[in-house]
Amino acid sequence: MLLFIICGNRDYIMKKILMNKNTEVLLADFDSATGGFISVDEIYNIDYAPYILRNWTDKEQLRIRLCSWFRGRGIPSWRDMLDVLLHRLDVVAPNELLDKALGLSLSDQYWIKPYNSSIKYDDVNFFDNGFDYTEFLEASLSKNSNTIISKNGLKTPNNTTDGMLKKAWIIEDKTRYLLKGGYKNELLQPFNEVLASEICDRLGFNHVTYTLDMYKDTVVSKCPCFINKDTELVTCYQIEKGITRYNSVEDYEEYIKILENHNIKDARTKMEDMYILDFLIMNEDRHLNNFGIIRDVNTLEWLDVAPIFDNGQSLNIDYYDEEELHISSEGRLFYEVKPFDDIIKIVKDIKRLDLTKLDGLVEWFDDLLHKYQSYTGFSDIRINRLCILLNRQINKLKELQSLA
Repeated sequence: MLLFIICGNRDYIMKKILMNKNTEVLLADFDSATGGFISVDEIYNIDYAPYILRNWTDKEQLRIRLCSWFRGRGIPSWRDMLDVLLHRLDVVAPNELLDKALGLSLSDQYWIKPYNSSIKYDDVNFFDNGFDYTEFLEASLSKNSNTIISKNGLKTPNNTTDGMLKKAWIIEDKTRYLLKGGYKNELLQPFNEVLASEICDRLGFNHVTYTLDMYKDTVVSKCPCFINKDTELVTCYQIEKGITRYNSVEDYEEYIKILENHNIKDARTKMEDMYILDFLIMNEDRHLNNFGIIRDVNTLEWLDVAPIFDNGQSLNIDYYDEEELHISSEGRLFYEVKPFDDIIKIVKDIKRLDLTKLDGLVEWFDDLLHKYQSYTGFSDIRINRLCILLNRQINKLKELQSLA
């Protein structure tokens, strides 16, 4: 499958340097009309390339994977209400946005520098430098906006956000926060994120803190950026590319070995914490791009397991029926969809958990859902069923602990 179309108009083709902060990684010819690379001319420092590209020295194979990686930085084709967003941004396709702000992101330090340019990373990165987010925020999260965003409004890290949910980066008190809405007419995702944060706080799990906020009349989740200008998120997907797939449990064990070989402290415990949380909230969507490790971009040292994040697809969110209580009992362990009761078996020492800290959690969640009921329209029946599901999982975990 071709990852780009070579454009016949050479005016669109420019030489670009892939940078990792201040380190030159490679020189390539970039086609701005298609958002693809048509050749890799020179390889300077492949060790500083995105982790998924690290082993490729054949220039043509590297080009193909470079195209795939760069396209993957953009807004995905499955983003909720993508057609409306693109209209408001006045672009035809998401890949048009990638070159608008040098491909910069708030998840890593990679960017595309024009050849022979004197641009400095310190002058353009979004960790140190402000950006106009108001227009993109309006375009992404507003229900009824007809605003067409200006060119300055496209110079933001919002061009490089992944995922299906409507979202936007904002700045408050010099901190970068990500706002995320629900999916289509479903508004439960922000509440699931806050519930996950509450559980992690109570059980002492390392996590990204989510709170609720309002954008106009819409409930959104809000979390700070957990990457700084010296670090990057390397997802399990990038790391796992080198793992031979046998089955999900063996893949998991191999992944733990990789983390431990890179001197990640308490790697197994931190991974177990994530799957314990998934069990409690019935998270159906623990895919390989929403967990990973934090890497120092200067030394390339693996620092830690990434804090737990992206927990919104939980509590039977895709299976709600006002007439009947459906229970989806399956989550993800690497590539495999498995019953939560099987996934939880990877936890070696479940007795280490103080589950009394979850006492009162169901009542806390019930109060939270009722507090925002006028905005969500959740019926009392639905709120009650969500609390039943949560209570059910807590009791199941307590039972498993008692039998261990």
